[in-house]
Order: sequence, then structure tokens, then C-alpha cells
Amino acid sequence: MIQAPVHPVFQAGCCSDVFAADELDTDGNNRFRELCRLMQSVFHFEYHDKLEALKNSYMPINPDRDTRAIEAESGDGDFAGQLEELLDKANYEKLSEAKLAMAFEESSLFKIRLNVNFNDFSDVVIYTRGESLHSEEQTSFFGLVSKTIEFSNFDRVVVFIKFASGVDQDKPGSTMLKMFQNVPKADIEMLFPNTTVGMRVIDKLVIGVPALVGGTAIFTTKMGASFVLLGTLIGYWLGIISEPVSLDQAALVALVASVGGIASYLFKQFSNFKNRKLAFMQTLTENLYFKNLDNNAGVFHRLIDEAEEKECKEAFLAYYFLLVKQDITDADTLDSTIESWFRATWDCDVDFEVDDALNKLRNLGLVFETPPALTAVDIERGCEILDKRWDDYFSYSPETTS
Repeated sequence: MIQAPVHPVFQAGCCSDVFAADELDTDGNNRFRELCRLMQSVFHFEYHDKLEALKNSYMPINPDRDTRAIEAESGDGDFAGQLEELLDKANYEKLSEAKLAMAFEESSLFKIRLNVNFNDFSDVVIYTRGESLHSEEQTSFFGLVSKTIEFSNFDRVVVFIKFASGVDQDKPGSTMLKMFQNVPKADIEMLFPNTTVGMRVIDKLVIGVPALVGGTAIFTTKMGASFVLLGTLIGYWLGIISEPVSLDQAALVALVASVGGIASYLFKQFSNFKNRKLAFMQTLTENLYFKNLDNNAGVFHRLIDEAEEKECKEAFLAYYFLLVKQDITDADTLDSTIESWFRATWDCDVDFEVDDALNKLRNLGLVFETPPALTAVDIERGCEILDKRWDDYFSYSPETTS
């Protein structure tokens, strides 16, 4: 697993160019690059099969499908299991219910309160990769007060949701698959499709207290007499007051003006609430717009590419250091050597999954073990093994056909 910030050249296609040049001569470097190219082709071919399998299992539940079904389709097959396996290959981790609940309890960075109704979903699965600490300056009291806050971001988040029966009629499909970047842990609620914006206590006080004070002042200074007149009139109609009420034109105009005034005041306060809620929704929309990376089928296309890249990088690193470092005889030494190299060369800390990398090399036939030694085959032999593996993918030959 390589989760720390990695130098931009660390893409699978050019990974062979970042190692120390003095470890291999010019000819050795050229042959090593050729071996990496063969290895990358093998991984690419195998991940192409995984992609096709994902596309087939996702087709029945794909909300964006524009092809016609040629046979009966039902359910999502093994898509959820295949997606989970792919996410694991791409170094994502499942967010537990306990961590999700903890994120929901944290205070929002966007100064809004978000609510999610989980009854709308039959299944919710969230995967994350990478966590980094950020700081941001926030202002309050009309910009007069500012403070710097620190918060944690999930570098990547994948959300897979199945809608419950009966609530997906207005949805584009019965499932939703999305990928986001740089999502604050405290605001993970905003990733759900049914998120509603509510008012925090402080927001209710900002609107409610001025409304209460202003309403009381208006009632006591301008509308008190009119409401006394209205109360007397109602009491006479109900038989509570026996003395008739004199209602001339001036009193009637004053009464209508008072009722209109209170109605206007209530409408103004309601408009203030709606405007504040719209401002909250705009904040939410703007943040989602810049954090969304991909949707539905595009998510696993991107994940396939990421997983393939990481498989290649791990295999390249493990093979290279076994090849040039004769003192590496076991997995623990290989692991610490690679992590120390990252720290010294690129000034970053990584958690290298040495067991996964060695399993890939064993599967390719590029390492052999004669306990306690752990040795990589030479480059020439490695190229021959990979070339034969590539040839064996295709069984066609003119002799067999004839």
C-alpha cells in the first residue's frame, strides 16, 4: 500500500525511471525497463478481464445504461463482491459503522446541519483511502473574528448505495455509485443523495431572537390598540360582552392595517429563514461540485486503473530491490528497505504491503525461495517468463486451426 504523498513520476509507466541510476548499468536499466513494460502488459490484460466482468454484473443495475437488454436481467449478480475486491486492490478500506457514526456526530465545517434518513436505503457501503490533516481559517461576526481550525480529510471516498423498495421511483436507478475527493470527516453526510439541510441552534437563535424582539415591539407600540378593539368585537359577537362596539371607518382602517402589518412581518421572517436555507444549500452544492470525481460505471473504470497502477508499482519496487540488494533475504528486510528508500529519496512515509507485492512476484514466477534466502530471477530470465506468460494467454496457432 502506498498511501503517503508520492512523487508525481511514480506512475506505473515510468516507475522504472525513478530508481538510483548507479545500481544498474545502462544496458541493465534498458533491460529492466523492458521487463517492467512486459509486467505492466500482463497486469493490464488481467485487469481488462476484471473490468469486463464488472461491466457485465453492473449492467442490470446501471442507471445510465443506454443499451437494450437482450435477455432477462435481475439483481446485481456478484457486483458488490467484485467491487469490494477491486477496492481492496486499490488500497481502499471499508468505513465501519462506528467510524461513520462518529463522523456524523462531529460538528460540520460548513456551519450547516445535515440530516440523512437511512430508511431510504437497503444497503450503504462507504470505502475510504488516505487521511490527511488540513487547516482552514474561518470567520464569524461579519468577518470581525477569525480563527484557524484543523480537521481531517478523507483523500478518496467511494459510496455504494442500494435504495430501499418503494423509495427509488424518483431516482435514476435502484443503486448509486459515486467517488469523491478531499471530503472532511465531519461532513461525510453531504455525500448521501437524500441529505436535507437543517437549522443549527445558533441559526435558529439568529433568526428567532430578533423576530421575537421585533414582533413584541411592533405589537405593543403599533398594534396593541387595534387588537384590543378586535378582541372587544369578537367578545360582543360571542355574547361575552353586552355593550355594543362602535366600529367606524377610522377604526376599521386601523384594524386592517394592523392585521396586514403583522402578516407582512411574519412573511419577512419566513423569507429570512428560506434565504438562509438557500445559502446553506448553495454551500453544499458548491462543495459537492468540486469534490465529485466520478459516478456509477465511471467509478469502477477509474478504480480499475488505480488498482492496476498500484499492482504494478508494488511489483516493480519489490522486484528491483530484490534484484540489486544482495543482503535482502526475507520479507521484513525488503519491507523496511523500500520504506527507508522512500523516506530518504522522496521525503515521504509509506506503508508498503510487502506480502502482497511478493505474492504477485511469486504468481509471475519472478522470485524463488530457498529458505532462508529470497531471490529475484535475473532480468533476462524474467523477460522470458513474462513473454511466455503473455503468449500463453492466446491459444490460437495456424497449426491448431488447420
